[in-house]
Amino acid sequence: MAISEMNKIAAQAFERWPIQKILIHHRTGLLQVGEVPVVIAVSAAHRDAAFDACRYIIDTLKQTVPIWKKESFEDGDVWVAAHP
Repeated sequence: MAISEMNKIAAQAFERWPIQKILIHHRTGLLQVGEVPVVIAVSAAHRDAAFDACRYIIDTLKQTVPIWKKESFEDGDVWVAAHP
């Protein structure tokens, strides 16, 4: 489900900006505090289009992609929904 939503976001970015390629990678598994959970790369002939598309992708991903995470503490674990 998350991959399908990320593909939709990429398609929307291709429609809005003159960009050439997009890469979206969201990590899974155990991450330590400070590790990078998501990487987004956008290529375009002009940097403004690439930066604008990249900002759109990360903002939209955070708002719409159903990503759950489990936070672990000394006294137990808690599942956290991406969207309240």
